[in-house]
Amino acid sequence: MSISTRTQEAIDLLSQLIETPSFSSEEAHSSALIEQWLTDRGVLTKRFHHNIYAVNRYQDAAKPYLLLNSHHDTVRPNKAYTRDPFKASIEDGKLYGLGSNDAGGALVSLMSAFVHFYERKDLPYNLILAASAEEETAGPLSLSALLNELPPIDLAIVGEPTLLQMAIAEKGLIVYDAVVSGTPSHAAHVNDDNAIMNTVEVLNWFKSLEFDRISETLGAVKTTVTQISAGKQHNVVPASVDLVVDVRVTDAYTNEEIDTFFTTHAPCAMKARSLRLRSSGIPKSHPLVAVGEALGLETYGSPTLSDQAALSCPSIKMGPGDSLRSHSADEFIFTQEIDAAIALYIDLLERFFDQLNTSSS
Repeated sequence: MSISTRTQEAIDLLSQLIETPSFSSEEAHSSALIEQWLTDRGVLTKRFHHNIYAVNRYQDAAKPYLLLNSHHDTVRPNKAYTRDPFKASIEDGKLYGLGSNDAGGALVSLMSAFVHFYERKDLPYNLILAASAEEETAGPLSLSALLNELPPIDLAIVGEPTLLQMAIAEKGLIVYDAVVSGTPSHAAHVNDDNAIMNTVEVLNWFKSLEFDRISETLGAVKTTVTQISAGKQHNVVPASVDLVVDVRVTDAYTNEEIDTFFTTHAPCAMKARSLRLRSSGIPKSHPLVAVGEALGLETYGSPTLSDQAALSCPSIKMGPGDSLRSHSADEFIFTQEIDAAIALYIDLLERFFDQLNTSSS
């Protein structure tokens, strides 16, 4: 099948997905579309809740497993939309609609590439396609749960909008609930232990915080206070101030090291919501990276989070679209980007597999 035919089929599927609301945890209808599209092309699919997955027809358990993953859930449309977010329309080469860029374009491109390799008997890796759910919320039935249903993954390509460049590292995430304590009182009385005033010092501590180790690909750990809440009425000094702290962790630290630091040294009480969203990536010396660089791809470290955080194996993040368009009003992807993505995914894997087959012969 020609690339142009594959591209049109992928665009048609993406248009259907755009017109099928699939908010996180509400992906029943989009998962059915994906399942049917693959079945129509002779692919044997399996389902785990709203996650649809498949393995190449000639699976060999003695071979390693390479995962092709992207997600089909979306955020809710913001109020700045001027178009119907659930109406797929193409204008001036742009396909508009919610989820077109994040990450529908990558998903349908990876699906097309998977179908290309599905019947091949000479693959040095087994290929697993996973169209996952609940990515936007890192939900309990997202890729992290699906991985328990899959064979151990040895290598992965995660489809997200990267302008078709190769993200070889991604920051992890720890979200903290923090509490600054004080002494409650009537506002008319002297109080040298006002929780709100105590918070000024705490905020300055976070503002000046720097971690010693710097990642070659991801730079420094970034700590940001993103929410603050205190008090219920004008004449009562509250007993505490609640903060939410967003920490983007690099591969220079484990999540456990970061957590130990905050719980030991922070000037307020801090409790992590989870430690499972880890920094992830792949050595720059990995053969898959070398193939990508030979194709002219740039490598970089990504500050944004994806399902890549659920993976413990070497992985890259790469896909059509631009992350700056994600979650924006009137979201779109260029149809040419989908065409280029299908061709690139296939070319990257063909060259990688050829290299492995040649070296083993």
